[in-house]
Amino acid sequence: MSAGPGLESLVDQTISVITNDGRNIIGILKGFDQATNIILDESHERVYSTKEGVQQLVLGLYIIRGDNISVIGELDEELDANLDLSKLRAHPLKPVIH
Repeated sequence: MSAGPGLESLVDQTISVITNDGRNIIGILKGFDQATNIILDESHERVYSTKEGVQQLVLGLYIIRGDNISVIGELDEELDANLDLSKLRAHPLKPVIH
């Protein structure tokens, strides 16, 4: 599997990653390889709940194995900065079943 040119354009950009186990990890893409293993810097996990606001768990420098990634997307930092995560309610994502 090749990561292709899509990830190259996202290096040093803030991205959002949804993992196979339903986690949402935000960070700055620092690198990747042919197996789509990725390195994120200044990363944090957003934990969603229907009862309270979004919790953000600081992870720092973080590596995610490519076979554990479901979706990688660019994050609109301006739009994201305007979100009030303390008022946001959502069901946690369920794991991806292959």
